[in-house]
Formats: sequence, structure tokens, C-alpha cells
Amino acid sequence: MHPLTVVWSDELAAYDFGPHHPLAPVRVVLTIDLARSLGVLDAPNVTLALPDPCDDSMLELVHAKAFLAAVKAEVGNVAFGLGTPDVPVFDGMHAASARIVGATLAATRAVYEGRAMHAVNVAGGLHHAMPAAASGFCVYNDPAVAIAWLLAQGVQRVAYVDIDVHHGDGVQAAFYDDPRVLTISLHQSGRTLFPGTGFPDETGGPLARGYAVNVALPPGTNDASWLRAFHAVVPPLLRSFEPEILVSQHGCDTHRIDPLAELALTVDGQRAAHAALHDLAHEVAGGRWVAVGGGGYALAQVVPRTWTHLLAIAAGAPIDPATPTPMAWQANARARTGGPVPASMTDGGSGDYRSFDTGHDPGDPVDRAIMATMNATFPAHGIFVGGLG
Repeated sequence: MHPLTVVWSDELAAYDFGPHHPLAPVRVVLTIDLARSLGVLDAPNVTLALPDPCDDSMLELVHAKAFLAAVKAEVGNVAFGLGTPDVPVFDGMHAASARIVGATLAATRAVYEGRAMHAVNVAGGLHHAMPAAASGFCVYNDPAVAIAWLLAQGVQRVAYVDIDVHHGDGVQAAFYDDPRVLTISLHQSGRTLFPGTGFPDETGGPLARGYAVNVALPPGTNDASWLRAFHAVVPPLLRSFEPEILVSQHGCDTHRIDPLAELALTVDGQRAAHAALHDLAHEVAGGRWVAVGGGGYALAQVVPRTWTHLLAIAAGAPIDPATPTPMAWQANARARTGGPVPASMTDGGSGDYRSFDTGHDPGDPVDRAIMATMNATFPAHGIFVGGLG
């Protein structure tokens, strides 16, 4: 089994917008508790690491100094996206937000320096933050800072794959005109969901046409259709790009019960996506893989299970979906959230899908979304589009 670094500290739960905000830190705490109770974190190849301190010089790889100053001031400032319903100001906001970035940087350094093959920060994935504005529950953009740090070390090809239900707009924006970074986002269409972007024609700036890739899926997309789209688009692009390192964002708000979106995946479909990204990291990037969390607002029912599956896959010891969730964990989750808790690690999904290579249906909205993305981006990578259907 390959070495895995999991970056965690209880201090990461200080990224907290208050008791009525959807991005409740209890979801991450319950994830670590579940992974620990199932033995995932006790494997001999797993190292628990603390977040590194993150100073302004690291944040300024992506973010403007004026924006950092506004965050530190801890007052509402709509020009910087602060003090909105999505990003209310809270005490210690800068320190808590910088700590999230430090955790993702610690994961990235562990992989870059060869101390780990895989590294995970489930508290990260704040992909909406822009260079000079907070957005969509995100103050600082930890995956973008980590990628910018890799580029500063001389890495020439970084692939970023975002499977959150929302478009990874902040990471895309940070590298929109940089052909060293391939950004791929699969998400619910911006026609029906925040942030209203992520369409197939967003393909990159003049120097990087085809290096921003967006699959905009219709509401109601289920496991089989989502996985069909993923496997049609992501593997061919990664194989062509040959990244030196893969960074992936694993927002689990694609789930059918998530309260903030309208896709229809199960934990089993999400588990299949985590496994596919793990396999692709080994196929195209020598196994070098940094994974971060993201969205997910079914605090006890979904987030802890899907990210525990992610951690177990990264540790090389996948959990049988039929595994019961420990009774002690269930009691804790029920006490912490006051809602229903899952009895097992599965929703009963299969993770099966039909390959796009067998042909497509022009009347199927998911197949149309796939074809739109292929036509917009594959030619730039020398990938033939045609002969399907």
C-alpha cells in the first residue's frame, strides 16, 4: 500500500460561519470520527499530519493583498464578498481560512516531496473564492493556492478535477490562461444552480484554449449518467495531458438528498468516482494525488460516509459498502446533528454505468452535455470526436 498523509487538526473546525449556515464544520468532524472508528486512520501506511502555518506570501500566490486586508479587518465589505449571507464575517476569519489553505498546502508538499503518494485534506476544497473576493462559502481558495505553489516549484503540468455539484469557478479563474493547468469540472448546469457559470464554451484564455473543461449536467442526473459523463470526458483528457500531479476536489453535494442542489447520486456513485480518480492518478500521474473535500450539506447522512470512503480508497484499503456504521458513531452523529443517521456505508447503489464508447443518444440531455464538452475541448488536445452513435 502506498503512503497516505491525512492532514487534520480539530482547529480546522474553526472555519465556522455560525449555527444557521449550511457549511457546518460538524460534517468534517464526523468524517474524521467515522474514519477513525472504522480503522482507516490506523493503517500502518497512513500518517496524520497537522496543517502547516500559512503566511500571507502563500495566500498571495492567488489572492490580492487588499483582499487579505479586508478579511483580516473582519467587517462586512460587499466589494470583497464579505458580510453576505453566503460569507458572513466571523471572529478569527482570517486565521481559520488560512489554516484551511495551510492544510491543503501540507498535503500538497507531502506528495510533491515524496513523503506520501496520496494526501487528503477533507476540510479543504473551497473552490469558489476569487483572487479579490470571497464567494459561495469560500474565503480563500485552498486548491488554487496549492496548485500555484506547485507551479512555483517548477511543476509544468497539474490537472485539477472537480466533482462538486457546483462549478469550480474560482480554480478555473485562477488558471484560465495557463496551459500548465488543466481544470475539469463536472457539475449541475449553471442555468439552474450557483454560481451560474461552467458552460462548455468556457474553454480557457487565448494561451490555454481547451485547458478549461466543463461538463454542465441537468438536474436529476443519477449515478449511471454522472459516471458515464465522467468516464467519457475525464480519462481521455488526463491521458493526453499527462499531469505530473493530480489535484481533485470531492464535494459530495451531488447526492440525491443534498438540500442545496438537484443531482441524484448515491454514496455508492460517489465512492465509484473517488475510486476512479485514485486509479487515474496511478495511471497518468505516477500515483501523485492530492484530494480535498468541498461542498456537502447532508451533514451526518452523506458527508462522513463518502469522505470516509475517499480516505479508505486513498489508503489502499477500500471499505465494503455493506459495512455497518459503528453504533457509537451513530449515537455521536445523532447527538451532534439532531437528525437521522445512516446505518451502513451504502445507499444500495451499484456504481454501474454504460460506456459512452458504445454510442450516444442525441435525445438524452446528459449525452448532449457530454458531446458539447467533447466538441469544445477535445480537438485542442488532439483527441478525435466522432464515430459515436
